Amino acid sequence: MRRTVLALIALTMTAGCAITPDLPRETLEARYLAAPADMRAVAGTRLHVRDTGPRDARAVVMIHGVGSSLHTWQDWAEGLEGDFRVIRFDLPGAGLSPPDPTGDYTDARVHALMVALMDDLGVARAALVGNSLGGRLAWSFAAAHPDRVGRLVLVSPDGFASPPFEYDTPPAISPVFGLVEYVLPRPILRSNLALAYADPARLEDATVARYHDLLRAPGNRRVLLERFRQTILTDPVPRLGGLTMPVLLLWGEEDAMIPVTNAADYQRALPDATLVRLPGIGHVPQEEAPAMSLEPVRAFLAGE
Repeated sequence: MRRTVLALIALTMTAGCAITPDLPRETLEARYLAAPADMRAVAGTRLHVRDTGPRDARAVVMIHGVGSSLHTWQDWAEGLEGDFRVIRFDLPGAGLSPPDPTGDYTDARVHALMVALMDDLGVARAALVGNSLGGRLAWSFAAAHPDRVGRLVLVSPDGFASPPFEYDTPPAISPVFGLVEYVLPRPILRSNLALAYADPARLEDATVARYHDLLRAPGNRRVLLERFRQTILTDPVPRLGGLTMPVLLLWGEEDAMIPVTNAADYQRALPDATLVRLPGIGHVPQEEAPAMSLEPVRAFLAGE
């Protein structure tokens, strides 16, 4: 959701709003942490993890996008956990996962954390599901660790260059982008989250409140900025071409963040990809139309 974040900064600059303070971690955990054991020590940091469903079932690991959290998958997780072991986690410095002490927010660091998390949970191989940034992390993890991935579900995945990202070059981000660390008015956040929906009326107040709360976790807005600064894209075609596992591309036809036309780039590069287009849906189908969008995902995962 990179364009959402950049639009947020631009709107904030014109709004003249007051400083938005962080919320205490204790307050956030009381609202959004299901159990204390969900905070796990993994490879030198702590991750917020939800692990539901039968432990002996096929595992599905879900990866959220920029500015989001594992809660984005709630409806899909509930729909899958009767038949699959569903593992969700907050990226470092997102949701309830605190900033990574290493200060490393590259894709390679996330890959290492995913390996460590899967090992810690006793999961040798899993299907990966990722949205936006999470989609890029999913397919790049599969390219780096093909033996750990059985199937891929890429929901409006990131990975091909588009402004402000070019290949092999740090992103050109204006200094005003840094204001998000200090100013985050809820009405402006709502207007930007609405861009990810084809029908803004489907964006619920509780969803906006959750995004707003968790972005205000201590350090999360700084990490949001740092993750952008550390993102250096490389041409994905060689790595995508080496993926031999089945891939489901799921794309909202009204996606204003990463348009459905980008699916053609993935279809050309991936040896075994199926595209499902979702009419009347935007960038986050798991939130906007969870029941309808889960149907092709469930069928695809059951085929493994």
